[in-house]
Amino acid sequence: MSNRHLCRALALQSLYEWDFHRTEKSSVELLKRNIEEFAPDLEEKDFAERIVQGVMDHQEHIDGLITKFAPDWPLPKITTVDRNVLRIGTFELTYTHEIPSKVAINEAIELAKTFGGESSGKFVNGVLGAVFRDQVAQGVVKESDKPKEKKEEAASDETMQEEKKKHKAEGDAVPKEQTSSGEFPETHPHVES
Repeated sequence: MSNRHLCRALALQSLYEWDFHRTEKSSVELLKRNIEEFAPDLEEKDFAERIVQGVMDHQEHIDGLITKFAPDWPLPKITTVDRNVLRIGTFELTYTHEIPSKVAINEAIELAKTFGGESSGKFVNGVLGAVFRDQVAQGVVKESDKPKEKKEEAASDETMQEEKKKHKAEGDAVPKEQTSSGEFPETHPHVES
């Protein structure tokens, strides 16, 4: 299991327990206890904490989106596992920009298949797919969802601009030292010291 997948599973476990006890315990405290008990060597503890805290901070909006895109299923009627998988997936779709939408949806589907019922994966896929399509229809496109060539093209343009600035600052100077071996002299304007 990848580190981030484990983080999501621990976040789900903590949110499930928080939801089951109806807010008697802090979800972040539950997460810290679960990490200590089940994954003390977890490298990305802050990723799991960001998920749990993010779901809690934006729960009202997240639950509203789930209700909007699963109109036949009132939130209390959705199983506790599916409800919290949807909360994690919706949070990652709407509030995290570094995680591509397809990754967020696929990870949520995997959690639903692993911890939910027989049809949980399809249900989660349907709801999160609707959330994603709604975002696209509203013109909301995360940087991580843009096609790779556009990202590389933008990065390439930035690199070219930086190179032009660097060469302009360095000038067209020819090195004053000449070496008999043909190697670059230490004071060459294009060699960083």
